[in-house]
Amino acid sequence: MDEELKIKVEDMHMGRLVGILSHQMMRNGNNPSIVMESDELTTLQKHVLKFILLETLHHDLYQKDIEEEFQVRKSTATSMLQLMEKKGFIYRESAKQDGRLKRIVPTDKAKDILPAILEHIDKTEHWLEKGIPREDITLCKQVLWMMHKNLEELQRKQGCDSKNDSKKL
Repeated sequence: MDEELKIKVEDMHMGRLVGILSHQMMRNGNNPSIVMESDELTTLQKHVLKFILLETLHHDLYQKDIEEEFQVRKSTATSMLQLMEKKGFIYRESAKQDGRLKRIVPTDKAKDILPAILEHIDKTEHWLEKGIPREDITLCKQVLWMMHKNLEELQRKQGCDSKNDSKKL
């Protein structure tokens, strides 16, 4: 890295740098609309469908998982999933361990999109990591995950503080 770039990055706020990268990924690569050309779903619904397709490869998925991943209210997740179900991208079935829980399952219509999504992820990851040593990639991932956990802790603390503040009123 040249000196001018080192100075620029050193003085840049971490949040700004993450925001710049996130915005660029949305424009150039992480936008599921690039892979899912269907106008049946909104951009957020496409992100949710991508999440459903990738996560259900490894484990069962429930509405609560959608709420947590996308930081949306239960009512928002419910209406979004109902629409996705109506349009034939998912269906929900009762969980074996608890009939009140509804497992989210992608339909064949949704699964048909999966190969293009996986290929797109591979290409994006290749470009993100191009020319960067593996150990730097690993360190970057660890640091970003630690930042994520720090912000989660801050949210919990602020949530507790706001509850305590409302009790004082």
